[in-house]
Amino acid sequence: MPALRLSLNSKFIIGCSLTLTVSLGISFFVFSQRQERLIMQQMENEARILFKQIVITREWIANHDGVFIQRLPWIKPNPYLKDPLIVDDQGRQYVKQTPAMVTKELSRYAKDKGLYWFHITSLKLTNPDNAPDAFEKKALRQFESQAVNELIEVDNIDSSKYLRYISPLYVKPACLQCHAKQGYKVGDVRGAISITLPLDKTYADISANRKVLFIATVLIVITLIGAMFLMMRNLVLTPMRKLKYSIKQFSEGDYNPEDRLRTGDEFEDLYGSFSIMAQTLTGYHKSLNEKIREATEDLEETNRKLMEANKLLSETNARKSDFIARASHELRTPLTSIKGAMDYISAKLASFPNAHTAGTSLDDLNVFFQVINKNAERLIRMVNAMLDIERIEIGASELHFTEADLSGLIEEAIMNFQADADKKNISITAKLSSGLAIYADEDRIRQVLINLIFNALKFSPPDAEITVTAYRQGSFAVTGISDSGPGVPPAEQEKIFEKFYKRGSREGAGLGLAICKSIVEAHNGIIGMVSDGENGSRFFFKLPCADTVGKLQAPREL
Repeated sequence: MPALRLSLNSKFIIGCSLTLTVSLGISFFVFSQRQERLIMQQMENEARILFKQIVITREWIANHDGVFIQRLPWIKPNPYLKDPLIVDDQGRQYVKQTPAMVTKELSRYAKDKGLYWFHITSLKLTNPDNAPDAFEKKALRQFESQAVNELIEVDNIDSSKYLRYISPLYVKPACLQCHAKQGYKVGDVRGAISITLPLDKTYADISANRKVLFIATVLIVITLIGAMFLMMRNLVLTPMRKLKYSIKQFSEGDYNPEDRLRTGDEFEDLYGSFSIMAQTLTGYHKSLNEKIREATEDLEETNRKLMEANKLLSETNARKSDFIARASHELRTPLTSIKGAMDYISAKLASFPNAHTAGTSLDDLNVFFQVINKNAERLIRMVNAMLDIERIEIGASELHFTEADLSGLIEEAIMNFQADADKKNISITAKLSSGLAIYADEDRIRQVLINLIFNALKFSPPDAEITVTAYRQGSFAVTGISDSGPGVPPAEQEKIFEKFYKRGSREGAGLGLAICKSIVEAHNGIIGMVSDGENGSRFFFKLPCADTVGKLQAPREL
């Protein structure tokens, strides 16, 4: 699924919108909670003020030993008071009211008006109407047992919320006129006055304030987002589109350096830098095109010369190959004839073992003819080896690849030298791993094995031992021939595989190891030797295993 790709404007607006929404949302929540707390504190302060007002009223009434009010039909005198009823000279009756009675009347009057109400209560009741409810009872116990001056709670009454405030009433000297017989003394908690304020209107005001704050927050977010969108489009996106269009024109080769971006800010500086860069790159481009054209012409001329040289080299190789073929024929023919004549003369001389000519025995002539025959054979071998090397170097010799058993080739090569080894009492020990399959030209690899084993026999003293090993090493089959000869000094080890290199006065043309090196390398192999210069030598070559190369590949040319 391809990734959603948003424009810079969308990313900026979304990012700023989220930031503003979260920030203003947090601010809205904090302000809303703070405002609600302030309103509730205001209600609590109002309850405190009402409590103080009631207490002051009660003190005033107590200090005046009660108050008299005109008796109405539903008002009955208090039987617990002394002289609860008086009559004026006009016959009107007045009833004496205590602070508690006045408090109850005022509470009933305020409640009827739907404003609030308050209640006098105590744990030591004189009037059953003053019995405390659960909230008041809890508060009275705390007032007596703890240093608590007030208790405030929000309570649900008849599915409406009310603020419940209660504070203790302490016994004062004026109170003892009525309550001394109950065992109170000045400073005791006589009871408490609880005030109940309705909160429905308060919560309605809080909800209205929240709506106003929310609407204001939304309007602020919308206004700021709109302002940022306009500023983003006019101050950033429009100059950026202009710069993008100029870059596209430059990439299409249709850029006009006379165009300018007039914003008076960083975009104008950026556009100016781009214009300078575009002019510089245009100059570089023209210069580079000119240099490329010149270099192309030079390359074409060089390529033409290389093609001529390659053609000349091909013709030279062809002539050389033809020369080698002709030389091979021309050299082998007379040498073969010479050798055949020497064989014939030697045979004839051998049939006259007692004849003498001019004082010279035929045996002496036969010796000379044997020398000539031997050198003719050596010359034929040298010419054949030189021709093989030349054919390998110019790629005129082909390899015919098949899958071959390396261990079998080694055993076959050892058998060819078993008679020569027995003459020198030399033992040839083979330590071969089974299943060593290589993909090679069997005749060529057999030639390498014969050359290396022949050299080991030639340089090993009598009663010595030659060890031939074959094993797998990674993707290569490794063959090693170790002898007990004098070894090869370190200074000469780098020359050992060069053409015509011979140690001392040994017989040979010095071409055997050079041919081995060419054959092994033509098989993508490695050939080398190890010797300390005193205790024999170990010649080895590595060939790729059959399971690591392509099967049935076309015959290679060396």
